[in-house]
Amino acid sequence: MNSIDKFKDNNGEIDVSGIKQIIPYEEPFLFIDRVLKLNKKNIIAIDEAKESCFKGHFKDFPIMPGALIVEGLGQTATMLIRYNIPNHEEKDILAYKIRSAKFFRPTFPGQTLRYEAKLLFMFKKIAFVNGKVFRKDKLVSKVKMVLAIVDKKQFRERYSGKK
Repeated sequence: MNSIDKFKDNNGEIDVSGIKQIIPYEEPFLFIDRVLKLNKKNIIAIDEAKESCFKGHFKDFPIMPGALIVEGLGQTATMLIRYNIPNHEEKDILAYKIRSAKFFRPTFPGQTLRYEAKLLFMFKKIAFVNGKVFRKDKLVSKVKMVLAIVDKKQFRERYSGKK
């Protein structure tokens, strides 16, 4: 059994409290409310676009920033990568490269985004992920990303206190 499987409920879903125990994020910068499906190759997660994401972005016409949509997909991909790593607690998963990002329609406060990520391949220190973001069944964004897998202790010791 995978160490992350213990956070799944009877439907195979992971709620926000389980997510917070797996990836190092907290509100207001956590962009996944629930994981609906997680296996070695794919993940589906959802998030309701929270009002705080929109403050000051397109004054009088709030639109979710594309960078935050990519961040939500990155957090979803982080869950997927961690599911594939033994002792994932000893690693940090970092954005290495956004190979491409396209946006097709806006997201507004209160709308639910569905993040779908597919692990293409993974080496010891790097993972390639393709993702799509949907609002209902309408495509919002497509992203191709590369994520780095680093030793948590070494990384944090190296960069702690750096300004």
